[in-house]
Amino acid sequence: MIATALLVAGKDLRIEARSRVLLWQVLPFGVVALVLAGIALGPTRAGNSNAGPGLFYLVALFVTLLAVNRSIQIEGESGTRSSVATLGLDPAGVFLGKALALAVELWAMGAVLLAGSVLLLHAALTGTLEAAPSVAVTLGALAAAGSLYGALGAGAGAATLLPAISFPGFVPLLIAGERAYHSALTGGALWQWWVISLVALAAYVALGVLLYGVLEESW
Repeated sequence: MIATALLVAGKDLRIEARSRVLLWQVLPFGVVALVLAGIALGPTRAGNSNAGPGLFYLVALFVTLLAVNRSIQIEGESGTRSSVATLGLDPAGVFLGKALALAVELWAMGAVLLAGSVLLLHAALTGTLEAAPSVAVTLGALAAAGSLYGALGAGAGAATLLPAISFPGFVPLLIAGERAYHSALTGGALWQWWVISLVALAAYVALGVLLYGVLEESW
């Protein structure tokens, strides 16, 4: 299973490295969204508003949805699905590989967006660095959940419904992530929000390992 996961993750990351769709389309969208958020807050409120963590995760949500759709498109490319089926790869390993590749992509884009939050929303650098591990966990949970919901949407033949399908699962993660980031900026406790994100990450990984094969058969 681990070997399959690494194989699939490497395949997705190599495809993305060649196409650079996330680099030239998704990431610039996220940066522009942060710029607009900073303009909306205004120069005086940007550094004093509590909206920074929420705006960061709002942009991260949009970026995640676009990245998940891109992950689905990779599987829909000519020959990709048939090659995976012919090889008889373990569905659990395929899920873990796709979730890992998506997590790596979200971590890379999340690092840029965190830097943008410091520069454009004037979030405190020290608090942002303290929040970075919790952001990584939350983005990892979003990657696992997004891979599972993406497979569900693709299996239903309605990938465009991904936002509606994933909304109930994403909301608790976004709230926990925002609260953790806010606590880091204000000196509050982080552990309770870490627990939510970690439990959600473990739950979605377990569900993906168990159910991805069933969803994959409906594609």
